Amino acid sequence: MILSTLPALITFAFVSSITPGPNNLMLMASGANFGFRRTVPHMLGIGLGFTFMALVVGAGLIQIFNAFPITYTALKTASVVYLLYLAWKIANAAPVHEQDATGTPMTFLQAAAFQWVNPKAWTMALTAISAYAPNQSYSGILLVALVFGAVNLPSVSVWTVLGQQMARILTNPRRMVLFNWTMATLLVLSLYPILWPK
Repeated sequence: MILSTLPALITFAFVSSITPGPNNLMLMASGANFGFRRTVPHMLGIGLGFTFMALVVGAGLIQIFNAFPITYTALKTASVVYLLYLAWKIANAAPVHEQDATGTPMTFLQAAAFQWVNPKAWTMALTAISAYAPNQSYSGILLVALVFGAVNLPSVSVWTVLGQQMARILTNPRRMVLFNWTMATLLVLSLYPILWPK
């Protein structure tokens, strides 16, 4: 990748990282339910997990998908099923006062592992490598991964802060239930561009 395309890569990384998707919707729900500090491992897991994923995709996984498209279809199916399960968990999360005793936010490792079943993350990684490291040179792949690593964490943090601020008006258990169901519904709707691309 030539450095002249770096501004375009940074813009792509920012737009794809900050727009709604499974990661950001789950961070917003976590910020509302657990607060910013308890959601930090989740945010770090997303940022570092996706950076690692971009490296692995660029280092050879993209060639497997190109050679055997059925593998990408299978991955997409598994991802959709898992996201529907997560949406159900968010929708049925206990109210805040109950979660203080029993609830736990997503851990660093869970968030990092989630990137591998997140359809938006796969789309971002495959698109970034194809567009900005088309020759799959090690330097190009590394640059793509580092740019995403630098841009992703501040971008996703915005959603956690937004969720934390929402918690101020979600003191009523009924409002929290409504919020969680709304987040779950939006999570399911975020699958639309993946399942029915233009």
